[in-house]
Amino acid sequence: MTNENDELENIAKAQPAWRKVGRWALLIILILSILGSWLIFSQGGLASLTVWYLAQLFLPLLGFGALSIVIIHWLRARHLSLPMILTAIVAIISILPLFWLLGLWSITYPVSIENAEPAATVRLPANEELTVAWGGDSVKTNYHAATPDQRWAYDLIVAPYLSESENLEDYGCYGIKVLAPANGRIVIAHDGEKEQVPGKLQTSLNPYGNHVVIELPTETYLVIAHLKLDSVAVSAGDMVQEGETIGQCGNTGNTSEPHIHVHHQRQNPAEFPVNFAEGLPLYFRDHNGPAMPQGGYLEEGDQAILTGDIVQHQGGR
Repeated sequence: MTNENDELENIAKAQPAWRKVGRWALLIILILSILGSWLIFSQGGLASLTVWYLAQLFLPLLGFGALSIVIIHWLRARHLSLPMILTAIVAIISILPLFWLLGLWSITYPVSIENAEPAATVRLPANEELTVAWGGDSVKTNYHAATPDQRWAYDLIVAPYLSESENLEDYGCYGIKVLAPANGRIVIAHDGEKEQVPGKLQTSLNPYGNHVVIELPTETYLVIAHLKLDSVAVSAGDMVQEGETIGQCGNTGNTSEPHIHVHHQRQNPAEFPVNFAEGLPLYFRDHNGPAMPQGGYLEEGDQAILTGDIVQHQGGR
């Protein structure tokens, strides 16, 4: 028996170098795919955006394939070598993006604020006291941060809110004037979408509902969404001044209750679909709060409590 073991050991030692390296090949491919994808994500740009969506399919497929190979190897050999064990671990990691794709888990879209230029600094889109339902640099305070184009988006509401009433007038934000946050040219002024029943998440083919898009002097774009039906007060091609009324807050598009959605992106929304554009940082000035106010909420029993900043415009227009 000893001679047989010695013979098997000698055969293993006699394996060519390429075969020994080949035992690690699958693991190396997985690691390079994950690190390469993450490196591209972090740089921003349309390449980052494209790879972000492709990776959510490609990496899980690669992971499932690698895991299948490991399982087949174990069923045949009834043991796993170190390369196979490590391959199984990394394969499971590479499957995780599938949860992002299916909406079962969210992470902050991996573009840092330092790599996203230019930023825009504007006034708040209303004069009322606003509660930041969602806003900030991560999904902890801003669920929008999981999507590329809305990486630094805000949802702003006015008390009373979270009432779950089906009556639009029971929400403080409904019908208030929405103001141009900056000077610019109107490139989209969309109206005609019906009001959704508040108190529950609604979806539509036009997620922004009635909305206005302003092209800034930087040739980047502000999207102001969920405006009230028949309230849009500007037209495409108009030049607007900061503080000018562009509509009223409504509950149109993908929304659970009346609020003002605003975000900043590089590409023209008239040419790029929702969720396929580069989101850019958006800051506010001339108000009583931080430049990038934070959102968020806590759940206490059956009750949701907003924990975001409360801000209000100060000064002139």
